[in-house]
Amino acid sequence: MAKEVTKRSENYSQWYNDLVVKADLAEQSPVRGCMVIKPYGYAIWEKMQSVLDAAFKKTGVQNAYFPLFIPKSFFSREAEHVAGFAKECAVVTHHRLMNDPDGKGVVVDPEAKLEEELVVRPTSETIIWSTYKNWITSWRDLPILCNQWCNVVRWEMRTRLFLRTAEFLWQEGHTAHATAEEAAAKAEEMVNVYADFARNTMALPVIIGHKSPNERFAGALDTLTIEAMMQDGKALQAGTSHFLGQNFAKSFDVQYTNKEGRQEYVWATSWGVSTRLMGALIMAHGDDNGLVLPPAIAPIQVVMVPIYKTEEEHNAILDRMYGLKKALEAEGHSVKIDDRDTLRPGFKFAEWELKGVPVRFAMGPRDLANGTVEVARRDTLTKETVALDGIEKTIADLLDDIQKTIYQKAFDFRAANVEKCDDWNEFKEKIQTGKFLLCHWDGTAETEQKIKDETKATIRCIPVDSFVCEEEGVDIYSGKPSRQRVVFAISY
Repeated sequence: MAKEVTKRSENYSQWYNDLVVKADLAEQSPVRGCMVIKPYGYAIWEKMQSVLDAAFKKTGVQNAYFPLFIPKSFFSREAEHVAGFAKECAVVTHHRLMNDPDGKGVVVDPEAKLEEELVVRPTSETIIWSTYKNWITSWRDLPILCNQWCNVVRWEMRTRLFLRTAEFLWQEGHTAHATAEEAAAKAEEMVNVYADFARNTMALPVIIGHKSPNERFAGALDTLTIEAMMQDGKALQAGTSHFLGQNFAKSFDVQYTNKEGRQEYVWATSWGVSTRLMGALIMAHGDDNGLVLPPAIAPIQVVMVPIYKTEEEHNAILDRMYGLKKALEAEGHSVKIDDRDTLRPGFKFAEWELKGVPVRFAMGPRDLANGTVEVARRDTLTKETVALDGIEKTIADLLDDIQKTIYQKAFDFRAANVEKCDDWNEFKEKIQTGKFLLCHWDGTAETEQKIKDETKATIRCIPVDSFVCEEEGVDIYSGKPSRQRVVFAISY
């Protein structure tokens, strides 16, 4: 078949690339390092957006929009932040083109140099805190809870569709608070929103934890993260929430008058997830036949394929299918009838398998006569004949079961590939095989860096759930005393 996918066991990286392209999620663009997200891929992203957006709004967050271009001088105000992003910034220096005097198309007009260069948004803390200064004067103005859905640019040299591209889509929340406690609580609340979304919508078991100082967001006092295991045993950072302290408030002089009439700097958070979640969805659940989409995130939950020989059979089956479609849609399910007459049923089955649609109906004349339908599950690739009577409840229960089964499979895979490790030589060997290793760490950036230099493994997080890691021991590398284990893995 033209859309055949490389097996995971043969070449995991090629398997991933095959799925992205052949399942019609995205493709390379004419601009190096950027991607075209195709309608099917974008439909999945839209489902992610809608679920997350509703969850944000439940916490009091409102959507806003801030400029794509940020004056270069804004980055100079927060030294640690600029150092974190300096090498990834795309910079606009001119504002006009002109016809080449030599007749070779267009060139940049040298007279159109900007007085101050503009950075194309790599993240928006600086432009937002410059704006918040105008919004905040008194304790009555707080908290400010804003989010924006937008694109950002980080000039990546090695790119991979969805996982690492020069331009990607995301949301970034930015909040301002009167106290440190309130801001820290917001950062924690939002990482839990992400974890709930990952677990309940994406069927992705994630570990919530704190980043080590080396791995924190540039300019943050604390970074909370959700970390997921992919099927090759590598880690993927699926979302982060940062407690920024007063760093940005001080850089942009954002103060408020408290209830006692004193001036104080506000406290900040920022938090975000991106189209990288699409990569997580593929790599955590996909198989050798293609995508496996959890029903909660699938743009099409049920696809129906008619099987017939005569026009009369075709019309009768279609008539029944449209009735079924209407009934299932009334229950809130998304349904598609694949009535393309240029393709055989077998090709359609393979295509919808590749695209990860959770449930497939096939109906022929015999099914029509018997009041049945053949129902195939994408997650287990099993089929059974089901009575049409009571089909709405059958499908609702089936979709629930598929969602739980996909999560459980990913959870069991992670459980089988997480180990405690206390021996350095064993660590070096096991970390390369694709595992999460729970190891003691002495808490120093120096030890963390040496482990990374020697093995490429990083501290993915200091867990706050999923694993009990507080215990006395000695560092896996330095032998110095340690009070807890942390999660080490090689990451994307």
